[in-house]
Amino acid sequence: MDLEFLREYCLKKPHTTEETPFGLDPLVFKVHGKMFALCSIENFVSISLKCDPDKAEELRATYTAVNAGYHMNKKHWNTVTVNQDVDDSLLLTMVDDSFALVVKSLPKKLQATIG
Repeated sequence: MDLEFLREYCLKKPHTTEETPFGLDPLVFKVHGKMFALCSIENFVSISLKCDPDKAEELRATYTAVNAGYHMNKKHWNTVTVNQDVDDSLLLTMVDDSFALVVKSLPKKLQATIG
């Protein structure tokens, strides 16, 4: 997986924007202003994604590439090292799950715009 592929994948999701709110790096993907993914632009080796806490623990126990979120709430975020033992298909599923979790936390009015 490379950064450009991941970026294009995230930006295809409805109402998704990309920002750099913490300086020039990292790149943050948001849906209706709520973050669902972030990764380094300069050194793309991992991506942090929101995750259901039970699923997060399961993924961490199964894959060496999945760890508690770096500089994030360790209960709700995982950091996944790319191009290790998590294949691209699973990584994209994790992006989808992160997006869905954030959408679910939005007010109903905003959720309705996602479809």
